[in-house]
Amino acid sequence: GPPMIKAMEFAVDQINAAGGVLDQDVTVSGGDEAGDAAVASTSADQVLSEGVDAVIGAASSGMSLAIIDKITQAEVVQCSGSNTSPTFTNYDDGGYYFRTAPTDALQGPVLAETIAGDGHTKVALMGRGDDYGKGLVNATKEALEEQGAEVVAEVIYDPEAASFDAEVQQVTAANPDAIAVIAFDEGSQIIKGLIEAGVSADQLYGADGVRSNDLAGLVDPNNAAVLEGMKGTAPDPSADEAFLSDLQEFAPDLNDTTFAGQVYDCVVVIALAAIAAGSDSPSAFKDEIVGVTRDGEKCDSFESCKQLLEDGEDIDFDGASGPIEFTDAGEPETGMYEVWTINAEGQVETVSTVESTLE
Repeated sequence: GPPMIKAMEFAVDQINAAGGVLDQDVTVSGGDEAGDAAVASTSADQVLSEGVDAVIGAASSGMSLAIIDKITQAEVVQCSGSNTSPTFTNYDDGGYYFRTAPTDALQGPVLAETIAGDGHTKVALMGRGDDYGKGLVNATKEALEEQGAEVVAEVIYDPEAASFDAEVQQVTAANPDAIAVIAFDEGSQIIKGLIEAGVSADQLYGADGVRSNDLAGLVDPNNAAVLEGMKGTAPDPSADEAFLSDLQEFAPDLNDTTFAGQVYDCVVVIALAAIAAGSDSPSAFKDEIVGVTRDGEKCDSFESCKQLLEDGEDIDFDGASGPIEFTDAGEPETGMYEVWTINAEGQVETVSTVESTLE
Protein backbone atom coordinates (compact mmCIF):
# COMPACT_ATOMS: atom_id res chain seq x y z
CA GLY A 1 0.00 0.00 0.00
CA PRO A 2 2.43 2.76 1.07
CA PRO A 3 4.58 2.79 -2.11
CA MET A 4 1.46 3.03 -4.29
CA ILE A 5 -0.20 5.73 -2.20
CA LYS A 6 2.93 7.87 -2.02
CA ALA A 7 3.61 7.44 -5.75
CA MET A 8 0.07 8.61 -6.52
CA GLU A 9 0.49 11.63 -4.24
CA PHE A 10 3.86 12.41 -5.83
CA ALA A 11 2.37 12.28 -9.32
CA VAL A 12 -0.47 14.61 -8.35
CA ASP A 13 2.02 16.99 -6.71
CA GLN A 14 4.11 17.15 -9.89
CA ILE A 15 1.09 17.51 -12.17
CA ASN A 16 -0.30 20.41 -10.17
CA ALA A 17 3.13 22.06 -9.94
CA ALA A 18 3.21 22.00 -13.75
CA GLY A 19 -0.14 23.76 -14.06
CA GLY A 20 -2.52 20.87 -13.59
CA VAL A 21 -4.85 19.40 -16.20
CA LEU A 22 -6.81 21.77 -18.44
CA ASP A 23 -5.96 24.64 -16.07
CA GLN A 24 -7.38 22.78 -13.07
CA ASP A 25 -5.58 21.15 -10.15
CA VAL A 26 -5.99 17.41 -9.77
CA THR A 27 -7.82 16.55 -6.55
CA VAL A 28 -7.85 13.21 -4.77
CA SER A 29 -10.21 11.18 -2.63
CA GLY A 30 -9.82 7.55 -1.67
CA GLY A 31 -11.05 4.39 -0.03
CA ASP A 32 -9.60 1.14 1.29
CA GLU A 33 -9.91 -2.11 -0.63
CA ALA A 34 -8.94 -3.93 2.61
CA GLY A 35 -8.38 -7.26 0.88
CA ASP A 36 -12.13 -7.75 1.21
CA ALA A 37 -14.48 -7.66 -1.77
CA ALA A 38 -17.35 -6.18 0.25
CA VAL A 39 -15.18 -3.37 1.63
CA ALA A 40 -13.70 -2.71 -1.81
CA SER A 41 -17.20 -2.48 -3.29
CA THR A 42 -18.31 -0.01 -0.61
CA SER A 43 -15.20 2.09 -1.24
CA ALA A 44 -15.89 2.07 -4.97
CA ASP A 45 -19.43 3.28 -4.29
CA GLN A 46 -17.99 6.06 -2.16
CA VAL A 47 -15.55 7.44 -4.70
CA LEU A 48 -17.99 7.06 -7.59
CA SER A 49 -20.58 9.05 -5.63
CA GLU A 50 -18.05 11.89 -5.47
CA GLY A 51 -17.98 12.13 -9.26
CA VAL A 52 -14.39 11.04 -9.80
CA ASP A 53 -13.04 10.88 -13.35
CA ALA A 54 -10.67 7.99 -12.68
CA VAL A 55 -9.92 5.33 -10.08
CA ILE A 56 -6.33 4.24 -9.36
CA GLY A 57 -6.26 0.61 -8.22
CA ALA A 58 -7.28 -1.66 -6.79
CA ALA A 59 -3.93 -3.04 -5.70
CA SER A 60 -4.74 -6.73 -6.01
CA SER A 61 -6.22 -8.40 -9.06
CA GLY A 62 -8.92 -10.03 -6.95
CA MET A 63 -10.10 -6.73 -5.53
CA SER A 64 -10.14 -5.13 -8.98
CA LEU A 65 -12.28 -7.97 -10.24
CA ALA A 66 -14.67 -7.25 -7.37
CA ILE A 67 -15.17 -3.64 -8.50
CA ILE A 68 -14.25 -3.39 -12.19
CA ASP A 69 -17.82 -3.80 -13.47
CA LYS A 70 -19.11 -1.15 -11.07
CA ILE A 71 -16.45 1.35 -12.16
CA THR A 72 -16.37 0.76 -15.89
CA GLN A 73 -20.15 0.53 -16.23
CA ALA A 74 -20.29 3.94 -14.54
CA GLU A 75 -18.06 5.06 -17.46
CA VAL A 76 -15.20 5.97 -15.16
CA VAL A 77 -11.61 5.11 -16.11
CA GLN A 78 -9.81 2.58 -13.93
CA CYS A 79 -6.04 2.13 -13.98
CA SER A 80 -4.11 -0.24 -11.74
CA GLY A 81 -0.36 -0.17 -11.33
CA SER A 82 -0.25 -3.63 -9.79
CA ASN A 83 -2.94 -5.89 -11.30
CA THR A 84 -1.07 -8.68 -13.05
CA SER A 85 -3.73 -11.35 -13.63
CA PRO A 86 -4.02 -12.45 -17.28
CA THR A 87 -7.83 -12.22 -16.89
CA PHE A 88 -7.83 -8.48 -17.55
CA THR A 89 -6.33 -8.70 -21.03
CA ASN A 90 -9.59 -9.69 -22.71
CA TYR A 91 -12.01 -8.49 -20.03
CA ASP A 92 -15.15 -6.74 -21.29
CA ASP A 93 -14.48 -3.33 -19.73
CA GLY A 94 -15.92 -1.06 -22.40
CA GLY A 95 -12.47 0.42 -22.95
CA TYR A 96 -12.35 1.96 -19.46
CA TYR A 97 -9.84 -0.34 -17.72
CA PHE A 98 -6.04 0.01 -18.05
CA ARG A 99 -2.99 -1.22 -16.20
CA THR A 100 0.65 -0.24 -16.20
CA ALA A 101 1.73 -3.51 -14.56
CA PRO A 102 2.47 -6.17 -17.17
CA THR A 103 0.37 -9.32 -17.24
CA ASP A 104 1.60 -12.42 -15.45
CA ALA A 105 1.52 -14.12 -18.83
CA LEU A 106 4.88 -12.32 -19.10
CA GLN A 107 6.12 -12.94 -15.54
CA GLY A 108 5.44 -16.70 -15.53
CA PRO A 109 8.12 -17.48 -18.15
CA VAL A 110 10.67 -15.34 -16.28
CA LEU A 111 9.98 -17.14 -13.00
CA ALA A 112 10.13 -20.51 -14.77
CA GLU A 113 13.42 -19.61 -16.45
CA THR A 114 14.86 -18.54 -13.08
CA ILE A 115 13.90 -21.86 -11.48
CA ALA A 116 15.03 -24.04 -14.38
CA GLY A 117 18.19 -21.98 -14.81
CA ASP A 118 19.23 -22.97 -11.29
CA GLY A 119 19.09 -26.61 -12.38
CA HIS A 120 15.77 -27.60 -10.83
CA THR A 121 13.75 -30.22 -12.71
CA LYS A 122 11.06 -31.29 -10.20
CA VAL A 123 9.05 -28.24 -9.16
CA ALA A 124 6.08 -27.73 -6.85
CA LEU A 125 3.82 -24.71 -7.27
CA MET A 126 1.75 -23.19 -4.45
CA GLY A 127 -0.65 -20.36 -5.26
CA ARG A 128 -3.35 -18.45 -3.44
CA GLY A 129 -6.86 -19.27 -4.58
CA ASP A 130 -7.58 -16.02 -6.39
CA ASP A 131 -7.08 -14.69 -9.89
CA TYR A 132 -3.51 -13.56 -9.17
CA GLY A 133 -2.41 -16.87 -7.69
CA LYS A 134 -4.11 -19.09 -10.25
CA GLY A 135 -3.01 -16.95 -13.19
CA LEU A 136 0.67 -16.85 -12.25
CA VAL A 137 0.74 -20.54 -11.27
CA ASN A 138 -0.72 -21.47 -14.68
CA ALA A 139 1.71 -19.24 -16.58
CA THR A 140 4.68 -20.58 -14.62
CA LYS A 141 3.60 -24.21 -14.99
CA GLU A 142 3.22 -23.89 -18.75
CA ALA A 143 6.64 -22.29 -19.11
CA LEU A 144 8.33 -24.85 -16.82
CA GLU A 145 6.94 -27.74 -18.85
CA GLU A 146 8.07 -26.08 -22.07
CA GLN A 147 11.59 -26.03 -20.60
CA GLY A 148 11.44 -29.74 -19.76
CA ALA A 149 10.85 -29.45 -16.00
CA GLU A 150 8.24 -31.59 -14.26
CA VAL A 151 5.61 -29.97 -12.05
CA VAL A 152 5.29 -32.62 -9.34
CA ALA A 153 2.68 -30.77 -7.26
CA GLU A 154 0.27 -27.90 -7.87
CA VAL A 155 -1.54 -26.65 -4.77
CA ILE A 156 -4.08 -23.82 -4.84
CA TYR A 157 -4.91 -22.80 -1.28
CA ASP A 158 -7.41 -20.63 0.57
CA PRO A 159 -5.49 -17.48 1.59
CA GLU A 160 -7.90 -16.95 4.50
CA ALA A 161 -7.16 -20.36 6.06
CA ALA A 162 -6.02 -20.42 9.68
CA SER A 163 -3.29 -22.95 8.90
CA PHE A 164 -1.42 -24.13 5.82
CA ASP A 165 0.05 -27.27 7.40
CA ALA A 166 -1.87 -29.63 5.11
CA GLU A 167 -0.75 -27.79 1.99
CA VAL A 168 2.87 -27.78 3.18
CA GLN A 169 2.70 -31.54 3.80
CA GLN A 170 1.14 -32.12 0.38
CA VAL A 171 3.93 -30.23 -1.35
CA THR A 172 6.85 -31.70 0.59
CA ALA A 173 5.44 -35.22 0.11
CA ALA A 174 5.95 -34.78 -3.63
CA ASN A 175 9.70 -34.43 -2.97
CA PRO A 176 10.32 -31.43 -5.27
CA ASP A 177 13.76 -29.92 -5.71
CA ALA A 178 12.22 -26.42 -5.89
CA ILE A 179 9.03 -24.80 -4.61
CA ALA A 180 7.47 -21.57 -5.90
CA VAL A 181 5.10 -19.77 -3.54
CA ILE A 182 2.69 -17.32 -5.20
CA ALA A 183 1.32 -15.47 -2.20
CA PHE A 184 0.71 -12.19 -0.44
CA ASP A 185 1.08 -11.63 3.32
CA GLU A 186 0.15 -15.22 4.13
CA GLY A 187 3.27 -16.30 2.26
CA SER A 188 5.44 -15.80 5.34
CA GLN A 189 3.41 -18.40 7.21
CA ILE A 190 3.63 -20.87 4.31
CA ILE A 191 7.36 -20.31 3.86
CA LYS A 192 7.93 -20.71 7.60
CA GLY A 193 6.16 -24.07 7.42
CA LEU A 194 8.28 -25.16 4.46
CA ILE A 195 11.51 -24.19 6.25
CA GLU A 196 10.42 -26.07 9.37
CA ALA A 197 9.65 -29.08 7.16
CA GLY A 198 13.27 -29.16 6.01
CA VAL A 199 13.11 -27.20 2.76
CA SER A 200 16.24 -25.09 2.26
CA ALA A 201 16.02 -21.43 1.33
CA ASP A 202 17.77 -21.99 -2.00
CA GLN A 203 14.92 -24.30 -3.00
CA LEU A 204 12.35 -21.53 -2.48
CA TYR A 205 11.07 -19.09 -5.10
CA GLY A 206 8.46 -16.34 -4.97
CA ALA A 207 7.03 -13.46 -6.97
CA ASP A 208 6.08 -9.83 -6.40
CA GLY A 209 3.54 -10.69 -3.69
CA VAL A 210 6.27 -11.80 -1.26
CA ARG A 211 9.10 -9.53 -2.36
CA SER A 212 9.77 -7.67 0.88
CA ASN A 213 12.61 -6.73 3.20
CA ASP A 214 10.30 -7.82 6.02
CA LEU A 215 9.80 -11.40 4.81
CA ALA A 216 12.78 -13.01 6.56
CA GLY A 217 11.89 -11.37 9.86
CA LEU A 218 8.33 -12.64 9.60
CA VAL A 219 9.57 -16.18 8.97
CA ASP A 220 12.10 -16.11 11.83
CA PRO A 221 12.60 -12.90 13.82
CA ASN A 222 15.72 -14.40 15.45
CA ASN A 223 17.55 -15.37 12.26
CA ALA A 224 17.94 -12.76 9.54
CA ALA A 225 19.65 -15.32 7.30
CA VAL A 226 16.78 -17.80 7.39
CA LEU A 227 15.90 -17.11 3.74
CA GLU A 228 19.40 -16.49 2.41
CA GLY A 229 19.43 -17.72 -1.19
CA MET A 230 15.68 -17.60 -1.80
CA LYS A 231 14.90 -16.12 -5.21
CA GLY A 232 11.94 -14.67 -7.04
CA THR A 233 10.72 -12.32 -9.72
CA ALA A 234 8.76 -9.06 -9.76
CA PRO A 235 7.94 -6.28 -12.18
CA ASP A 236 11.12 -4.20 -12.14
CA PRO A 237 10.83 -1.64 -9.33
CA SER A 238 13.89 0.35 -10.38
CA ALA A 239 13.42 1.20 -14.04
CA ASP A 240 14.07 4.88 -13.36
CA GLU A 241 16.61 5.64 -10.65
CA ALA A 242 15.93 9.40 -10.88
CA PHE A 243 12.26 8.77 -10.13
CA LEU A 244 13.11 6.61 -7.12
CA SER A 245 15.45 9.29 -5.79
CA ASP A 246 12.82 12.00 -6.23
CA LEU A 247 10.15 9.80 -4.64
CA GLN A 248 12.41 9.13 -1.65
CA GLU A 249 12.89 12.87 -1.22
CA PHE A 250 9.11 13.38 -1.43
CA ALA A 251 8.44 10.53 1.04
CA PRO A 252 11.57 10.07 3.21
CA ASP A 253 10.03 7.35 5.39
CA LEU A 254 9.17 5.09 2.45
CA ASN A 255 11.16 1.83 2.68
CA ASP A 256 9.67 -0.06 -0.26
CA THR A 257 9.07 0.94 -3.88
CA THR A 258 7.19 -2.10 -5.22
CA PHE A 259 4.78 -0.93 -7.97
CA ALA A 260 5.46 2.73 -7.14
CA GLY A 261 6.61 3.51 -10.69
CA GLN A 262 3.64 1.75 -12.22
CA VAL A 263 1.11 3.64 -10.08
CA TYR A 264 2.85 6.95 -10.79
CA ASP A 265 2.57 6.19 -14.50
CA CYS A 266 -1.16 5.42 -14.20
CA VAL A 267 -1.79 8.89 -12.83
CA VAL A 268 0.38 10.69 -15.37
CA VAL A 269 -0.99 8.78 -18.36
CA ILE A 270 -4.57 9.63 -17.38
CA ALA A 271 -3.67 13.30 -16.94
CA LEU A 272 -1.95 13.43 -20.33
CA ALA A 273 -4.88 11.66 -22.00
CA ALA A 274 -7.28 14.28 -20.64
CA ILE A 275 -5.09 17.02 -22.07
CA ALA A 276 -4.91 15.22 -25.42
CA ALA A 277 -8.71 14.90 -25.45
CA GLY A 278 -9.25 18.46 -24.29
CA SER A 279 -11.70 17.08 -21.74
CA ASP A 280 -11.76 15.51 -18.30
CA SER A 281 -14.76 13.38 -19.28
CA PRO A 282 -13.69 9.72 -19.03
CA SER A 283 -15.74 8.81 -22.11
CA ALA A 284 -13.59 11.27 -24.07
CA PHE A 285 -10.11 10.75 -22.63
CA LYS A 286 -10.25 6.94 -22.41
CA ASP A 287 -9.76 6.89 -26.18
CA GLU A 288 -6.51 8.85 -25.86
CA ILE A 289 -4.84 6.70 -23.19
CA VAL A 290 -3.26 4.12 -25.49
CA GLY A 291 -2.15 6.81 -27.92
CA VAL A 292 -0.17 8.90 -25.42
CA THR A 293 2.01 5.85 -24.64
CA ARG A 294 3.18 5.04 -28.16
CA ASP A 295 3.91 6.17 -31.73
CA GLY A 296 4.67 9.81 -31.00
CA GLU A 297 7.49 12.07 -29.88
CA LYS A 298 9.29 10.66 -26.86
CA CYS A 299 8.90 12.46 -23.54
CA ASP A 300 9.51 11.29 -20.00
CA SER A 301 7.82 13.73 -17.64
CA PHE A 302 4.35 15.17 -17.26
CA GLU A 303 5.62 18.69 -17.81
CA SER A 304 7.53 17.95 -21.04
CA CYS A 305 4.74 15.78 -22.43
CA LYS A 306 2.14 18.40 -21.58
CA GLN A 307 4.11 21.04 -23.48
CA LEU A 308 4.30 18.84 -26.55
CA LEU A 309 0.55 18.20 -26.45
CA GLU A 310 -0.14 21.92 -26.12
CA ASP A 311 2.11 22.46 -29.16
CA GLY A 312 -0.06 20.08 -31.14
CA GLU A 313 2.36 17.13 -31.12
CA ASP A 314 1.60 13.45 -30.69
CA ILE A 315 3.49 12.01 -27.73
CA ASP A 316 5.01 8.73 -26.58
CA PHE A 317 5.28 8.89 -22.79
CA ASP A 318 8.03 6.77 -21.26
CA GLY A 319 7.37 6.68 -17.56
CA ALA A 320 8.92 5.84 -14.23
CA SER A 321 8.30 2.14 -14.89
CA GLY A 322 9.92 2.33 -18.33
CA PRO A 323 8.48 2.47 -21.87
CA ILE A 324 4.82 1.56 -21.37
CA GLU A 325 3.79 1.00 -24.99
CA PHE A 326 0.17 0.02 -24.33
CA THR A 327 -1.43 -2.60 -26.53
CA ASP A 328 -4.98 -2.06 -27.76
CA ALA A 329 -6.07 -3.91 -24.60
CA GLY A 330 -4.65 -1.09 -22.49
CA GLU A 331 -1.66 -2.86 -20.96
CA PRO A 332 2.11 -2.96 -21.59
CA GLU A 333 3.20 -5.21 -24.43
CA THR A 334 6.59 -5.70 -22.76
CA GLY A 335 7.48 -6.30 -19.14
CA MET A 336 10.78 -5.62 -17.43
CA TYR A 337 11.28 -8.04 -14.55
CA GLU A 338 13.67 -8.08 -11.65
CA VAL A 339 15.12 -11.41 -10.58
CA TRP A 340 15.70 -10.94 -6.86
CA THR A 341 17.28 -12.83 -4.00
CA ILE A 342 17.38 -12.48 -0.21
CA ASN A 343 20.80 -11.98 1.39
CA ALA A 344 22.20 -12.96 4.79
CA GLU A 345 20.81 -9.79 6.33
CA GLY A 346 17.30 -10.63 5.17
CA GLN A 347 17.30 -7.87 2.56
CA VAL A 348 16.16 -8.12 -1.05
CA GLU A 349 18.88 -7.74 -3.67
CA THR A 350 18.54 -7.55 -7.46
CA VAL A 351 20.27 -10.39 -9.32
CA SER A 352 19.36 -9.31 -12.86
CA THR A 353 16.74 -7.61 -14.98
CA VAL A 354 14.97 -9.53 -17.73
CA GLU A 355 12.70 -8.34 -20.54
CA SER A 356 9.66 -10.40 -21.47
CA THR A 357 7.45 -9.62 -24.47
CA LEU A 358 4.06 -10.90 -25.57
CA GLU A 359 4.41 -13.12 -28.62
